[in-house]
Amino acid sequence: MKKTLVPMEHLNIGEFNRGQASKLIRGISEKDTAAFVQKNGKPIAVVISYDRYERLLKNGIDINEY
Repeated sequence: MKKTLVPMEHLNIGEFNRGQASKLIRGISEKDTAAFVQKNGKPIAVVISYDRYERLLKNGIDINEY
């Protein structure tokens, strides 16, 4: 059975620059999601909740290896 991909939220770097970083990161943490951070419409980073990161490690996926 093929798993359905869920698109990640896209956040603009400008939102972080306008003092919204705490609010944005808190939202990702509370929703236990991941999001692209974009600059000029291009992805430059991915932010994930800590719980999601821990699940990746528990499943043998260390994102630092890639």
